[in-house]
Amino acid sequence: MTSPIPAGFKMGGFHCGVKRNPNKEDLSLIVCDEDTVAAGVYTTNLVVAAPVVWDRARTPSDKIRAVMTNSGNANACTGEQGDKDNAEMAGIVADKLGVSADQVLTMSTGIIGHHLPMEKIRTGLDEVFQRLGTDESHFDAAARGIMTTDKGKKVAAVECKINGRPVKIIGMCKGAGMIAPNMATMLSVVLTDAQLTPEQAKTVLADVTNTSFNCITVDGHRSTNDTLLLLASGKAGTGELSGPALEAFRAELEQLCQDLAKQIPADGEGSTHLIEINIEGAANRDDAKRIAKTVADSALVKTAITGGDPNWGRIVSAAGYSGVQFDPMGMELTVNGHLLYREGTPVKFDEKTVSQSIKDNFDTNVTLKFNEGNARFRYWSSDLTVEYVKFNSEYRT
Repeated sequence: MTSPIPAGFKMGGFHCGVKRNPNKEDLSLIVCDEDTVAAGVYTTNLVVAAPVVWDRARTPSDKIRAVMTNSGNANACTGEQGDKDNAEMAGIVADKLGVSADQVLTMSTGIIGHHLPMEKIRTGLDEVFQRLGTDESHFDAAARGIMTTDKGKKVAAVECKINGRPVKIIGMCKGAGMIAPNMATMLSVVLTDAQLTPEQAKTVLADVTNTSFNCITVDGHRSTNDTLLLLASGKAGTGELSGPALEAFRAELEQLCQDLAKQIPADGEGSTHLIEINIEGAANRDDAKRIAKTVADSALVKTAITGGDPNWGRIVSAAGYSGVQFDPMGMELTVNGHLLYREGTPVKFDEKTVSQSIKDNFDTNVTLKFNEGNARFRYWSSDLTVEYVKFNSEYRT
């Protein structure tokens, strides 16, 4: 079986001591064989971490040679020293590769307001360079190195043909709490051997983000460090993509990013259900997204799913206060395929059967249909449990 790792990259992970647990990697490094195209999408929070400022200023680019990530410390709200520490990390990696620091992207995640333990990171970077490789074990180690409260690594891979050539796309992400759109509290790196220009990478990444990572929520809390990077080595020999070939790549990338994105609320801190909210028949895409987001963010909807309660009233009322104008008599609600509400009133259904369908399955499907148009939108959320409250109340203490 061939490796799913795209050509042109090597990677690895190592525990250097940022995290207390010696069995958990806290450094991740991805190295490009040659100058590589890279683009990024970043948090919209006005309070941002040093690595976000650094990466924003350096993407899109066709000169990137590495992505270095530390976990356990976000290097956010750390002032001038945080900027210096971030630049030093990039500089260490650059010196080892014989390139400019501007060709190294950085990411950090973890506790905010604490300076990085640079002595540990310096030593760790020396070690992780000795552990780089091109097989799945190296990729998995790098994926573990970006985790914080995640229960396990979050990865996805696809292989397809573009312009008659086999193309690989593989991605890793992290995130379980402080998750809300634009973007979530997440880090993600996606690698491909397709050939893209910097502007193509920027455009296609922004496009697929809007139907993947910007369609998830756990708690509505937006982070200071959110970063999604796409690196394209061009080693597949596809030639520069355009027209149907570029659209085919975009579709494959979208599928992979949706796979990664769903893994985040599925791992929502203390979550027992992944909730998929489908909106159909809205007047336009913006209306559909607004309704979906409102339902996804509702604490009462989340807790109903936790308890296996087919509480149609919480769902339809959330749609009603979304701020979207629609005819309430044209709204229809199904949960796990069971019709609960139509034409302004609940329909007769077996509450015990519907409740059991929620309790017996990790995935819960909520579909709201309208008669306003043909627009659709899909959103993912986690339920809200006592464990979530307990976990976050004790996170710092």
